[in-house]
Amino acid sequence: MKAIHLTQSQARTRLIAPEDMVSCNLAFIDCRLPGSHLKQNYSFIGPGVTQSTEQVVNIPEPHGFNIGAAAMPKGVTNNLHLHFTAEVFLIHEGTWRFRWGAHGEHEAEFSAPAILSIPTWIFRGFTNVSKEDTCGMVFTVLGGDNTGGIIWHPSVLAAASEYGMYLSKDNMLIAQEVGEPTPDPATLLTPLSEEYIAGLRDYSVEEMRQRAITGDDRRWSAQGLLDSVLPGHGGEIAPVIGFGISQDRNSAPAITAPHGFSVEWLRLADNHIVGRHLCPDIQVIMVFKGQLEVTWNEAGKEVSIIAPERSVISIPANSWRRYRAVDGNVEFILTTRGDQRKRLYWDEAILHEAREHNRCIDPDGYVADADILPATARRAGAILAKWQAET
Repeated sequence: MKAIHLTQSQARTRLIAPEDMVSCNLAFIDCRLPGSHLKQNYSFIGPGVTQSTEQVVNIPEPHGFNIGAAAMPKGVTNNLHLHFTAEVFLIHEGTWRFRWGAHGEHEAEFSAPAILSIPTWIFRGFTNVSKEDTCGMVFTVLGGDNTGGIIWHPSVLAAASEYGMYLSKDNMLIAQEVGEPTPDPATLLTPLSEEYIAGLRDYSVEEMRQRAITGDDRRWSAQGLLDSVLPGHGGEIAPVIGFGISQDRNSAPAITAPHGFSVEWLRLADNHIVGRHLCPDIQVIMVFKGQLEVTWNEAGKEVSIIAPERSVISIPANSWRRYRAVDGNVEFILTTRGDQRKRLYWDEAILHEAREHNRCIDPDGYVADADILPATARRAGAILAKWQAET
């Protein structure tokens, strides 16, 4: 397969910096409810589950998943609703109380930098309960290119109608102004019955905590990348959801249920890099701490962007890239399309230098000590590690 080459202008379009983010305060039916009216919704990669035609989508290109965010001041609530595909919360700032169940009867709190995966087909809501006055930011990854939208709890639909907010049968927002006639009930979405809601799967607090990875829960591996042993490299990986790009045979994600994507943490010390490599699957980076430089293309043809904290970067499949921490340490989250274990291909210079440091890839795609492998295993691993470009 042929590698993708990016121009400088194309590289910039893959970056969603904080100044590129456009919020919508009427994305959902609960946006006029007291205690919810100050929330801001963002759609970075795909439309997500927005119910507003006014929502700005930074990158509409299908990725196999959607990425957005909610920014909510302390005390503001997102009300009970359910999703049909995976929903993963990545808490960048603040402390958040999540509640779930038929009537939101269960709850637990998580603080940045936690990651929480909420099961499909259960009602969930969340509130910024930070001790400090902050407009906290929580990113979300949603499964699939088309999420199918969401279903609001009947109590939310009833409360929203008092403020002139309704949902059409197409699950899109109808925002009425004072004095306008009430929509014909026959044109509106039918709420779920209490009987149906009572039959939905219930998750205990303990079960939900098992689907959360806090900052302290992260298990960092210095063996997750072939180049990590090289001087000036040293990238570390902490898998969270699914099988991502880690090349450490002893490293495993805490959450293995299929989501349609994998999620893992990466970190680099100041001015250290992850060397030039290629992934056949589309990826998205969210910068949680520090600044990250992303450089695309082969040696001699490089183009770069600098992504400040809170940036989102879309990394095309089959593109050469390398990462560098700029002006301090950096931590970022990498989301990769697909439930399968991901494969990386390394630049020839990286492969050569790794061999000089007794590192290679084994026949199963994991990092190994080159001197203990028989020649047959080294040859098999070398085929896996090297990109076979189209001629």
